[in-house]
Amino acid sequence: MPDASDTPDAREKSAASGSDNRNSTVEWNDEAMQTTFANVVNIQGTREQVEFFYGTNRTWDAGKDGPVRVDLTNRVIMTPYAAKRMQRILTGVLREYESRHGVLKVDDQ
Repeated sequence: MPDASDTPDAREKSAASGSDNRNSTVEWNDEAMQTTFANVVNIQGTREQVEFFYGTNRTWDAGKDGPVRVDLTNRVIMTPYAAKRMQRILTGVLREYESRHGVLKVDDQ
């Protein structure tokens, strides 16, 4: 059974603060938020930062020879510490999703 620190709210608070010892809350301001769709992601990193590139695969017939066209739409750059916190939160979210809806099969499994 997960403890209270493994709830989505607790994970968000921890990720936003960078510490599990703080007792603060997060107020999410979505007034300037934009939403984009991505079905492709690529990640690269250096010692100082991790970069996430998001885009959409525009190749409708991937079975044919030739390049796969991906239109990149967003790039998110964060510190390795923020990326590690994101990884932990995403792992928990996907674990919860798969417990409800079944295991997701991806290309490398």
